[in-house]
Amino acid sequence: MSEALLTFPDVERLIVDHLKYRPELAGVTVDNRPPAGFDGTQQVVLVSRTGGAWVDDLHLDTPLVELEVYGPTKTAAHTVSLSVRAALLQLRGTTYGTAVVTDTVETEAVRWLPDYNRPAGNRYLTTVRLSLRPS
Repeated sequence: MSEALLTFPDVERLIVDHLKYRPELAGVTVDNRPPAGFDGTQQVVLVSRTGGAWVDDLHLDTPLVELEVYGPTKTAAHTVSLSVRAALLQLRGTTYGTAVVTDTVETEAVRWLPDYNRPAGNRYLTTVRLSLRPS
């Protein structure tokens, strides 16, 4: 018996596409890599898959994703972080390519984390775990 080929969606691109054109994030760059000339003071959301696993028995991908939110001030970065946090919870039930997002869970809510490589920047970090099922 042959099994169907599994195709996993790019969870970083899924989140970038979900956040990129949201009206509450107007003027914020959302991507999985920093923009040219990035020094941490621009309004930027960086999306990175940092772990997770395929759970074969449940037929479920559970990526762990970090979102680094930067801004020109601590208050600006925090405000963007809260908007990102709310938008991520709205991913539940959406379809992206060949997958359905069945759940979004914060594993670590918005927290202040200075970026010592970019001392002029202001950074907040959020970590989420998504549950993705092939559609």
